[in-house]
Amino acid sequence: MARKSTRPFAATRDRILGDPETAAVYLEECLADGNIELFQEALKHVARAQGGMSAVSKQTGLNRESLYRALSKKGKPQLETTAKVLAALGMRFSITADNQHVK
Repeated sequence: MARKSTRPFAATRDRILGDPETAAVYLEECLADGNIELFQEALKHVARAQGGMSAVSKQTGLNRESLYRALSKKGKPQLETTAKVLAALGMRFSITADNQHVK
């Protein structure tokens, strides 16, 4: 039986997250999970898939190395940095009511 050639998951992830609509749903779900580290890592994956950190760096005016650090699991980006990255990717924050929240 012949083996099918495989591709690294990162290549598949980049292909999938290259679609802006899919990337937005992915980020929304990661943020809804409540794990900010997961969201930061996801935002880094989307940035890589949609042109790379160099392109995001040019669009935001932020240093590429700083972006890598800020979007790592242990990074602590300011809200302004995250908003700039989202804007560079054609996205923005949105606030909605949590209907499961008990008063």
